[in-house]
Amino acid sequence: MPPHGVQRVTDPLLLSVRPAESVSTPRAYQCVCGRRVFFGNSRCLACQTPLGYVPSRCMLYPLRPAEEPDTWRVAGEEPNGPVYRRCGNFTMAAACNWMLEPDDCRPGSTLCKACRLNRTIPYLGDSRNAELWLKMERAKRRVVSQLIGLGLPVASKVSEDPERGLAYDFLRSQPGEPRVLTGHANGIITINLEEADDAIRERTRVLMGEPYRTLLGHFRHEVGHYYWSRLIDGTEWLPACREVFGDERQDYAAALKLNYDQGPPADWRRRFVSAYASIHPWEDWAETWSHYLHLRDTLDTAESYGIEPMQMDDEPEPFVAADLWRADAPNGPAFLEMLHRWILITGIMNEMSRAMGQHDFYPFVLPRAAVAKLHFIHCAVSRLPRPALPAEETA
Repeated sequence: MPPHGVQRVTDPLLLSVRPAESVSTPRAYQCVCGRRVFFGNSRCLACQTPLGYVPSRCMLYPLRPAEEPDTWRVAGEEPNGPVYRRCGNFTMAAACNWMLEPDDCRPGSTLCKACRLNRTIPYLGDSRNAELWLKMERAKRRVVSQLIGLGLPVASKVSEDPERGLAYDFLRSQPGEPRVLTGHANGIITINLEEADDAIRERTRVLMGEPYRTLLGHFRHEVGHYYWSRLIDGTEWLPACREVFGDERQDYAAALKLNYDQGPPADWRRRFVSAYASIHPWEDWAETWSHYLHLRDTLDTAESYGIEPMQMDDEPEPFVAADLWRADAPNGPAFLEMLHRWILITGIMNEMSRAMGQHDFYPFVLPRAAVAKLHFIHCAVSRLPRPALPAEETA
């Protein structure tokens, strides 16, 4: 008999769950000249070769001109390889270095997969807005590239999937008008442009007593609300999600008011990944989702650069199979290994941050209850097909 609360591997929810991949979204790239280039680069600073990010392949590539004006192929690949075009926001304040895929190279298509998600952008006649929008887009591209690498559905609510798609409104509070609130509703994510202002965001972080507040964190949290509706709501995963995170049907406004009036429960550190997660099951899901994306992207970056944390021989591993959502899940051992690498790396990175006099890289401590929630999200994501990475295309 399995332990109490643990279902057998024949549980339908686990039948399509796969083990963790070593890297879902590569983060180390190289120019034809051999120099290292980085995710946000549009040109190699050493040899001036143009660069572009191809989202379907999750890679930044050096480019060479194709036959038609303003078209490109990947340098060093077959002469008749796929033809790409630069995103229309390449010359805008967003400075987008993503490429339009061959399927996108149709009349009237000018924006890449990430920029097509924009429903509202700031008024660019204000130079300050342009500067803040650039920061927004850099964070958004990082998140969207990871979503694609994980195999999550990414389609524009504006131009591709009006019913179930995703879109962004980047708005700035105006004098005499209600303050713009960052949040999600029906696939539309609104982010206050002020969150891209480092001084304002840090002041808010201190006033709210938050250990961590970043633009990237906002994008990851809010898109978590979107993927709850895509992956969980109305699916066979909803009852299990309620068992893990609680019943989302409880009154959200009342829960929010209770939190603002009384603060988080005294034992929130034993049950939640953050104090904000304790407000309501929806926020618990979104906060845990955000931490899951932190974990995956940090490990992808470390592994892409060959960084492997050192495990002391006598150092016990803090979590075991019993801490998982499903102890007999096929991906359980791989998830635990991934989680322990994350703990080692964040411990080292915290020390590196302290060495530079900065805030801790990861100022959180994972309770056992949060591990089960992270594993639930990992299982929900791991059932989805993901794009083949370049090294796998020829394997």
